[in-house]
Amino acid sequence: MLDHLILNKTSIESIYKTIREYHEKYLKQFGVKLPKLYDSQGNFTKDALVLVYLTYDYPKTRIVSKEELTKFVRSFYPDTNDVQQARHLGAQAGWWIVAGGRDNIVLNIKRGSYQLYSLEQPYPGFKKGHRIAETGDWKKIKEKYNYRCATCGSQEDKPHFHWPGTKTILQKAHMDPNKPLVAVNIIPQCQKCNRGDRNRWVYDDKGRVIKLADANFVRNFDKEVREKIYRILYKEFNGRNPFKK
Repeated sequence: MLDHLILNKTSIESIYKTIREYHEKYLKQFGVKLPKLYDSQGNFTKDALVLVYLTYDYPKTRIVSKEELTKFVRSFYPDTNDVQQARHLGAQAGWWIVAGGRDNIVLNIKRGSYQLYSLEQPYPGFKKGHRIAETGDWKKIKEKYNYRCATCGSQEDKPHFHWPGTKTILQKAHMDPNKPLVAVNIIPQCQKCNRGDRNRWVYDDKGRVIKLADANFVRNFDKEVREKIYRILYKEFNGRNPFKK
């Protein structure tokens, strides 16, 4: 088994060209950001190297450990300590890169490993304009909620209710993660609630869950709950096959 792939300049440029073609055809319209292949000094960028490495032999992609990615990047940047690009390229930049141990629903891989799932679909929940600068008066928004997390009630800069050894930090969170992060769609959430929910729910202005933001999340429910949901929907749609028009 190879310790890591050895890709020369020609191979990297060829794979990047494939990525660019898929991006132009499928992903650009969703606002997925294509990293530059070279920086201003003519060196490969780390983001491009990681994306190229994960795309190798697409669509027959491999499971790649963080250690393997780091070793590959070190062949261009010897002082690299730890490669974080795979995670950032996924949820933040919009590339559908599955991270092991993150409750993913399409691939079963171990924590600390990554695999590129598709170059034809963006990362689930990623929306064009997902992060924008215009977010209103953040101080006034927090003041409206008495500087508390809208979900768990922990107060800013005070010990967290559920993790008393942790100071509460309020973050701008989406009421509906399928809409832009603008003032009318912001609630304050502590770092624990905002990170833990991972864009799964839609909230009302009091921080209460009112529906799923991503229907695929029902696959993570236990079998008993999924059967109850199935019975409800089966009855509602009179047993109609959803794949038949």
